[in-house]
Formats: sequence, structure tokens, C-alpha cells
Amino acid sequence: MNIKKLKLRGFALSLLASSMVAALPAWAVDPFSLRDIRVEGLQRVEPGTVFASLPFRVGDTYSDDKGAAAIRSLFGLGLFNDVRIEVNGDVVVVVVEERPTVADISFSGVKEFDNEVLRKALRDVGLTEARPYDKALADRAEQELKRQYLNRSMYAAQVVTTVTPVERNRVNLNFSVTEGDVAKIRELKVVGNEVFSESTLKGLFDLDTGGWLSWYTKSDRYSRAKLAADLETLRSYYLTRGYLEFNITSTQVALSPNKDEMSITINISEGKRYLVSSVKLEGDFLGKEEDFKSLVAVAAGQPYNADKVAETTKAFTDYFGAFGFAFARVESVPDINRENATVALTFQAMPSRRAYVRRINVAGNNRTRDEVVRREFRQFESAWYDSDRIKLSRDRVDRLGFFTQVGIDTQEVPGAPDQVDLLMTVTEKPTGNLSIGAGYSQAEKLSLIGGIKQENVFGTGNYLGIDLNTSKFNRQVSVTTTDPYFTRDGISRTVDVYYRTTRPYTQQGGDYQLITPGFNVRFGVPFTETDTVFFGAGMESTKIVTGTSMPAAYLDFARQYGIRSTSVPLTVGWTRDGRDSALVPNAGRMQKLQTELGVGGDTRYVRANYQFQQYIPLNRQFTAAFNADLGWGKGLGGRPFPVFKNFFGGGLGSVRGFDQGTLGTRDITGSFIGGPKKVGFNAELLAPFPGAGNDRTLRLYGFLDVGNVYGETDKVDFSQMRASVGVGLSWISPVGPLRIAYANPIRKFAGDRIQKIQFQIGTSF
Repeated sequence: MNIKKLKLRGFALSLLASSMVAALPAWAVDPFSLRDIRVEGLQRVEPGTVFASLPFRVGDTYSDDKGAAAIRSLFGLGLFNDVRIEVNGDVVVVVVEERPTVADISFSGVKEFDNEVLRKALRDVGLTEARPYDKALADRAEQELKRQYLNRSMYAAQVVTTVTPVERNRVNLNFSVTEGDVAKIRELKVVGNEVFSESTLKGLFDLDTGGWLSWYTKSDRYSRAKLAADLETLRSYYLTRGYLEFNITSTQVALSPNKDEMSITINISEGKRYLVSSVKLEGDFLGKEEDFKSLVAVAAGQPYNADKVAETTKAFTDYFGAFGFAFARVESVPDINRENATVALTFQAMPSRRAYVRRINVAGNNRTRDEVVRREFRQFESAWYDSDRIKLSRDRVDRLGFFTQVGIDTQEVPGAPDQVDLLMTVTEKPTGNLSIGAGYSQAEKLSLIGGIKQENVFGTGNYLGIDLNTSKFNRQVSVTTTDPYFTRDGISRTVDVYYRTTRPYTQQGGDYQLITPGFNVRFGVPFTETDTVFFGAGMESTKIVTGTSMPAAYLDFARQYGIRSTSVPLTVGWTRDGRDSALVPNAGRMQKLQTELGVGGDTRYVRANYQFQQYIPLNRQFTAAFNADLGWGKGLGGRPFPVFKNFFGGGLGSVRGFDQGTLGTRDITGSFIGGPKKVGFNAELLAPFPGAGNDRTLRLYGFLDVGNVYGETDKVDFSQMRASVGVGLSWISPVGPLRIAYANPIRKFAGDRIQKIQFQIGTSF
């Protein structure tokens, strides 16, 4: 039998197959018509995978060139260690040797990372279980593991890969890690500065040489990304203060021989401080030069400020976009006069062509329904391009809270210069939350907290929540559901069903309680893009369960109206929240007004509560915060204000330094029962915690609190207000926001209950 073989080992040789066939005629075969193709050596790879990669089929004419191409194609699959082709008459036999597959990946010696984090890093480079084993791929995986440790400043980390063959042509991979110590920043220097002190410049950085709190901030761990961010912060600091030609000439990062200490030296050239001599506009401004001039944030005579220049450029571009000019170009051209240290700024505008939006596409919403995203859009298809409406659309989708990332890209339409397509890309996040936990405060003691919340039920955008709270004085179970688009116009509907028991905080020894089941329905009407007005109605029943140490005010109410009273409250509310963050606000304003009118049942009353918060960033580190909390209630129709609707004051969230809920009037038994009038003012100065760098989740604050609670017939007398000053700690801890305060009352009266140290997890301002 005359059998001719063509055999090439190794992928590199396969790339030279054609030339080798030509150079070695002993391997050559005369072209012939294929009668059959066979594949030998397969274990796990499907035969179809091999046949699909062959450049010939049964009935085709086989040649040496096609054989070489087949070998190259099969090696390119990455599934085989060896491939050869044998020709037996008019039959071609493809003989393969499969690469072993990875059966298991394990780690030893790893303490810094969770194993799943490292497994994900290996998946990103293509190494995972059930994939073919490749020595080059394993080497890349080893380098990726080292890179993960370098990102944690662990430069002494060593990784050794062990390959263990197992049955069925598989291998186990073990990555043995010797982590070593973390490389700490021993020295951080800024060289070349003359205008600003080195301590001022180093205070801008997140990186430092460490302090007593470095175990928490990890600020003394070198990170290339953190250093790059710090350098940009340094550059921005100079460019916003007139130093137009500021330059970072070099950055040296030196690692000690034992790889556990680092030295960073930043060399800078400050240059001159330039003042803006003039600002002018050039180009086509659509005949609205005065409107554009009002957007200029740079003024002649002021130091050059790169941030304000960029702000002006963006404002111009956005304003052009508001008129449909999606491709407008705005450039700032500085004319530098080094002799006089001045710069003349010229903003050049080229509006290009006006465009309208042909189509809006949404991508990434695998779970959320398309309509949930689209109903937030204020830019419509077949309408003129409007950058303001596009930005508003993006912000509204982002505020849904269903996505970790929301972006909009403008895409030109080929062959249609006056049209664009918009692509909104979203990245979904889990919107369900099952929480079981505990809280503790001096007033409420230990409380168990649990809840099931789903902000995007079945992708509809609706909210469903079940909350449970058990504390010594306030216990509640509630079910809430919200449909944000109850109507097509965006009117929301919220239904609450609740059951709660309460007692005034200070009655430590009593066993009486108020039991209040009820429900209400609220509708939210968006009057503007930032203002929502709420209307609602409900019904609740309050039962006074008598017991020891019960305040006389509750007994009097029970004698007059019975131990059980019903109420039909109508509610009207308004909210506007412009804070940059709900947890760690640094700038912005929040206002909230809630009114309640009892129109039916056994009670007749009106109750209103207004809260105002303002945050003002003083600089990069310090923030001033102001809070006002006003409450007012009155009985109607000759009936007294229901005692169980009273406001309470004192403690965290009110006037710190006074025991929780002890401000206001007392009844004849001496019990603190609150009152229908409340006034509270708070001022805080927020500062970073020493050693925490610029971390805003851990901050110190100094405060001044003023306020009191008054009875229904009492006048709001400012001379009777309590006041305190003090310091505190605010920390967004893993179990919730924690606030600790030490307060010293500076205005107090006889009989006031003082509590200088107070803390609570989960409290607000």
C-alpha cells in the first residue's frame, strides 16, 4: 500500500507548511479527487469542529497547498498539540492530538484576595475550567495574578504554577502564592515648588506616607492609578490658579531592594501666573452673541482658570445642542503674552449643521422592560436634536436606580448629514434586597430590622417593599408598593399598609402603648422635572392600651374620645432634592414639606412639617451644613390636637445633648409628651477625619443646635429654646450610617434631662 504522509509538529512549523511542501518534494502528492475524509485521535472535540475547519470536502481536488492550509487552520483552533495529515490513496486521514483541558484551578497561600476575585481575573485572560490547557496561557495567568498583587502594592509577591495531569487527558492547575509584605510609601516629595508649600500640595493627594489611620484608608499603599489621579489633581490645582504653563517634568518611583518600601519624587515646573487680559468670541454664534456671552465663566483681570475655560466650552456646546446643532465645535484659543504674563482668550465656534434624531436605541436592559427606560426620555424621535433634553433624559434614567452605568452616544447616520441616532447603553444592577439586621441606640436600645425590597418588580419599574422594625419604643410592620407611572403622564401611586406600636421614649418603666393600624394611598404629580407634589388619603385607628406609668394626657384623651379613635387623614406633600449625595452630601439643597389634615373619624386636626437642608463646600475638605426642621399642628372644630400626633425633640436629629424626646411640655405626671409645635436649627462644619485623607465616608463635625417643642396654647418663645454645641463623628459603616456626638448644652433649664454622649446607627442629620 502506497501511503504518503505530510506531518508538521508545532504551530510555528505549520505557518511554513506551504514553503516546506515546495522544498521537500518527497512529501508531495499529486492532486487527486477526494473519495473520503477521516479524523483520528478525537476525545472531546466534536468531529464537526474539525470538518468545519478543513478547506476541502469529499469530491474536491486535494493538493499539498490545501493540506498545509488545513494544518494551519486546525492549529489556529488552539485545541490540539499536534496535527498531521496522511494520504492513503484517495482518502485523507487527519490525525490530531488534543490538548489537555483544565479540570480544576486552585490557589494556596492567598490571604489578600478572595479566591473568586482571582478566578475572575483568570477568566478575563481566558483561563478557566473546561478550557484547553496552554502553557502560554498559564504564563499569562501567572502574570495577571502578579498584577493583581501589584495593584495592592505587594511587589514581593511570587506565584508558582503547578500542573498535575489527571485522567481523561485533563490537568489540575495550582497557583501557589507567597504574598510578602505590602510596600509602604516611605517618602513622598514635591520638588520645584515655589509659590505653594510642599505640605499644601501633598495635602491634595490621596497618597501619603501613612498615619495612625492608614489601616483603614490604605493611603500609604502605592497605586499607579492613585498616583495618576493625584498628579491630575496637582495639575488642576495650578491650572485653576493662573499657572497656564505648569508642567510635571518627571515622576520617579523607587522601590527598595526588599520591595517593602517606596519613595516617590514629583518634579514640577510652576511657570508664571497669567491673568486673563481679554475674552472675545469668533465664529458663527447664530446671532445670539449676547446669550453666549452670558455663559462665559472667565472674566478679564482674573487669573487664568482651566476649569472655567472648560466649563465655558461645554456650556457653548450644550447651548448649540439646544438649537439642534449636534456637531458644533467650540475651541478656546489662548494668546499668551509672556512678557506681561497675560493671556487673551478667544472662543471660536463652528456650529456646523443642524440635525434631528432619527432613532433612539436602548441596549443593556436585559431585565428591565424597554418602556421603563423610554418613558423617562424627554428627547423624542423625529424631533430636532436638543442637548438639554438628551442630558435630562440620561439623568432621569440614571435616577431610576436600576442601573450602575447610563450613557448616551450620538451616532451619525450614513448618507444623511442632518440626522443622528442616539444609543443609550445601560448596565443593570440587582434591584432586589433582602435585609436582616440589628440596630442599637441609647434611646431605642436593641432593635431587629428586616425587609424585602424590590425596586424593579419583574422589570416593570414598580416598587414593592416589606419592612419590619422591632425596638423598645417603636415597632412597625409595613407593606409598600409604588407604581411610578400610574398614568401615562408620570403620576405615581403609592399604597402603604402598616401596623405599629409606639411609646414616648422616656417612659422606661411603663407598659402602656399606642397601637395604630392603617393604610394610605398617595399620588405623586411631577409639576417640574425637579419638583413633585404628593396628594394622598388614608384611614387609621389608634388604640390606647392602658398600663403603668401612663401619661395623664393619654388618659384624658381616652376619657374624652375613648380608648380607640379613628382618623381619616388627607396628606399633601412637596419635595425637591438637589443634593449631590443622599449618604455623604457635600453640596446642594433639599426641601421637604409634608402636611396632614384629619377630616373624618373622631379627630379633627392639621399637622405640617417642613425640612430644609443646605450643603456648601468651603474647599476640597471642609463643608458647611445647615438644617431647619419646623413642625406645627392644631386641633380643628373645637377638638384638641391628638396627643399621639405630637412632635418630639431632643437627641440626635434634633438638639443634641438633651435626652431623646425630652424637650417640650410635660403633663401633670411629669411625663414628656412632646407638643404640636417644633422648631429646630442645626449648623455643622464637616471635616475629614485625621489620617483618613479625603475619604468622605468618615468625617468629623462640629455643631451648634438650637430648638424646642411647644404646647398647642404656647407661643414659640425663642428665649425658651435649648441650645448646645459639640463635636461628633460621622461614618458610613458596613451596617449603616453611624453618628456619634458629644454635646455640651449652653442653654438649659431646671428639670432638663442631659445626655452629653449620644450615638445611633442609621440616623439622619
